[in-house]
Amino acid sequence: MSKIGVNFSIDVTKLDKSKFYKGKNGSIYANCTAYIDSEKDKYDNNGGIQQSLSKEERDQGVKAPYIGNVKTFWSDSGQSAPKQAEPAATLDEEDIPF
Repeated sequence: MSKIGVNFSIDVTKLDKSKFYKGKNGSIYANCTAYIDSEKDKYDNNGGIQQSLSKEERDQGVKAPYIGNVKTFWSDSGQSAPKQAEPAATLDEEDIPF
């Protein structure tokens, strides 16, 4: 089985907070789905991320919100890891929208 490393960038303001759920450990979770392609798009991304939908929502044709991008940085098939970018800015807790 191949292994691949990916970085995610998610716009948390696009998350539907009504779908958050509390785990047994008390942490708050949001289910997301990543679609990864071996080819990069014109923005150098290898895929996208959407907030997951329930089976009922999928059956009703609800469109999942697009919340972010995926970039591969490593794979065991020989792709080397590029230098990782530093975060653009550090947020204070009051800057977090939830």
